[in-house]
Amino acid sequence: MLAPLALMDQLQARLDETIGLLPTATADGADGFASLILELPRAIVLPPELEGPSFGLAHSERGELHAGCGVAAQWSATGAGRLAALRAQAQTLTNRWQQFDPDETGFAGFALLGFAASPTPAAPASDGELPNALLWVPELGLCTRRGQSALIFTTRLPASHAQLRERWRGWLVRLLNALDAPLPEPLTPSPLTPLGGRPDLADWQMLVETALDDIRRGALDKVVLCRRVGIKGRRPFDPQRLLAALLYLFPACQVISIRHGGTRFVAATPERLVRVVGRQVEVDAIAGTAARAAGAAADAALTAALLASDKEQREHAMVVEAVRAVLDACCEAVQAPAAPTVLQLHNAQHLWSPMSGRLRADTDLFELAQRLHPTPATNGKPAAAARAWLDRMEPLNRGWYTGVAGILEPDPDGRLNGDLWVLLRCAELNGDVARLYAGAGIVRGSNPLAEWRETGHKLAAVATALQFA
Repeated sequence: MLAPLALMDQLQARLDETIGLLPTATADGADGFASLILELPRAIVLPPELEGPSFGLAHSERGELHAGCGVAAQWSATGAGRLAALRAQAQTLTNRWQQFDPDETGFAGFALLGFAASPTPAAPASDGELPNALLWVPELGLCTRRGQSALIFTTRLPASHAQLRERWRGWLVRLLNALDAPLPEPLTPSPLTPLGGRPDLADWQMLVETALDDIRRGALDKVVLCRRVGIKGRRPFDPQRLLAALLYLFPACQVISIRHGGTRFVAATPERLVRVVGRQVEVDAIAGTAARAAGAAADAALTAALLASDKEQREHAMVVEAVRAVLDACCEAVQAPAAPTVLQLHNAQHLWSPMSGRLRADTDLFELAQRLHPTPATNGKPAAAARAWLDRMEPLNRGWYTGVAGILEPDPDGRLNGDLWVLLRCAELNGDVARLYAGAGIVRGSNPLAEWRETGHKLAAVATALQFA
């Protein structure tokens, strides 16, 4: 591996050699974008911590990483038409985004797409909060796949080579200084002080009983209730230590970190909303949960009970039915397993049905996301009735919890590829204080205390990692 100074010299020289490949303007003089992709002779496994707005998505089991720093362009939207507004920007971006890959890495420039749980927030986002929906092209991107990493510099056109060279050399200095620092070692676990939450146990029991009454009356089939708890650490939480702990504890989850304005939002989610590559579509249907046990025999018994549970199977079938309806409307050759398998995580296990199809020519990633979100796994069924019930009864604003975030990349055929994830097992960080979110699906047969314990297991996912941050 090259020494830091040698690596700096090599990358700066390569930047100087290749920056002339980028146009300084589009052929018609209108706005456009250009990306310069350079091989990085060092595999990056953790998003670097640099000043300013940044995001990172990492999956330990697959060895994949997308990280973005700075802003080449961003757009925000809110309301029922938020995804339609961002789709229009994304289509313009894709049509006018030129990619230059002189090292033949196979990577491409990318953007982050993310949005909150509800398109109609109770109040406008403040300066320190994430916007309701966001499309964000980073100026500096990092990608890792199959042990290979690349740097991706992106600019809006028109642009000056001299100005880009100076600015991107600055990014290289900051990046390599961060990469030269040793990866964070786990700290001794630190006690966490509870700060209370909403709803409390008494309110939770009332909400669950009210939901069950409405289910018995036929007004709902399912509704998903959310809890938010606050915790305080003995020291300010270190975001990189937290991400490292989450990647270690949950290798099968997508670990997501977004810093925008004053907000640091983190999630470790097992649930993919939708992945589109070319015309191939993949969707996860996940619902039905059991705890894990330390002993193999006890753990196997919990798995068997999950598979045999009528209540958990019905909850899962609602999600499969809803996802299948969307795929049938938008895709050909839809495939779904005859029965769910069990997805086992560090502290929980879920019924899981991976589904797929071939995208029809008259639809795209944005339409799929609009139709799929929210699924019965995070909202309920029927969707509109569950959403109205939650708007009326749930005593908190979810923000981006149960929203969506993921990566968009331009396709060589002029379409958008993307991989979007449902934001579960979430936390918002502010110094030594964190707010954690988790939820549980309420269906006929649900027990308030059992659902409370289920949310406790889910909250423990991020809380365990925070002890080492």
